[in-house]
Amino acid sequence: MSAKRDLYEILGINTKASPDEIKKAYRSMARKYHPDVNRDDPQAGEKFKEISEAYEILSDPQKKELYDRYGHDAFDPTRNGGAGGYGGFGGFENMGGGGFGDLFDLIFGNASGGQRRSGPQRGADRELRLDINFEDAVFGMEKDIELPRMESCTKCNGSGAEEGSSVKTCPTCQGSGQQRTVQSTPFGRFESSRTCSRCHGEGKIIEKPCSACKGSGQVRKLRKIEVRIPAGIDSGSRLRISGEGEQGSKGGSPGDLYISIMVRPHPNFKREGTTLIGNLEIDMVQATLGAEVEIPLLGGAVHNLVIPEGVQPGDVITVKGKGIPHLHSHRMGDLKIIVKVKIPKKLSRKQKELLQQFADEGDEKQSKKGIFEKFKDAMG
Repeated sequence: MSAKRDLYEILGINTKASPDEIKKAYRSMARKYHPDVNRDDPQAGEKFKEISEAYEILSDPQKKELYDRYGHDAFDPTRNGGAGGYGGFGGFENMGGGGFGDLFDLIFGNASGGQRRSGPQRGADRELRLDINFEDAVFGMEKDIELPRMESCTKCNGSGAEEGSSVKTCPTCQGSGQQRTVQSTPFGRFESSRTCSRCHGEGKIIEKPCSACKGSGQVRKLRKIEVRIPAGIDSGSRLRISGEGEQGSKGGSPGDLYISIMVRPHPNFKREGTTLIGNLEIDMVQATLGAEVEIPLLGGAVHNLVIPEGVQPGDVITVKGKGIPHLHSHRMGDLKIIVKVKIPKKLSRKQKELLQQFADEGDEKQSKKGIFEKFKDAMG
């Protein structure tokens, strides 16, 4: 039995999953385990590779059907004594050295490569993590980031050829990038298209490759990108910047850049959605008689907060419109202040007498000690 994990288990789906569900699961898992996002996890690369291999098979109807019938054995050229594992058929080892994979290409038109490789290829998407301060997340900001990526070679203008050198049509494939071959198999004679071994699917041959890009037409450069962080963004949000991923090849469009936002905590405030939460410590006199105090707000501003008489420890005072802005909106959340009452640990004789007098007037039937303790309990 194969020791490999079940492909459906890898993507977290069942065997009845639709193509859209398979694609959605793959994208979710790929974002989670992408090496650029998990630089501190040495296993992320292997997990990402495993996820990609699972999607490659399950997203292809023919490969999926074979996997559903034969499992991993369908793609194991060493199974059944080199017979390819596909129901015990023999003779595959003589099909150009590729085993079952070559037979699969012959039957299904080289689904793993071939003609599609010679056309325009969209550039790969890029992902990176951006850590920002709490206040920058609240008020928004613009930040320049530098990102290494492949770009068109300026020396050869992307042609891959050294200046003065010519680019010729490949004589082997006549510019198609494909070689057609006919092979005999246990199923009969099959004609297949394969990537040209001489020009590697390019359809052209460069006499003298560009010294800057080695004939690839692309070089890695450090690109500066201006990123606008919208006000109210929170940790876990992802920004998409169209066209700032890797450059496409053969005239293909560039990929996109995805930025995962992580917000550093604030020493005095925390947030719950668009609600900003802070603490305020007052003394027992302010709590009893009420007061008006200045409290700091984000960004250096202050607010005059009215404390009502008789406020209790743990009470919450709400200040409308002084919280976190709603994302992509002019609406503001609220600020909630949690009251904490500070009880003095040491009192002067006069302070004790005044408090005792307060206690006596409040309830003459209680003992002096009981009243004093009751007052302290009420205050905190």
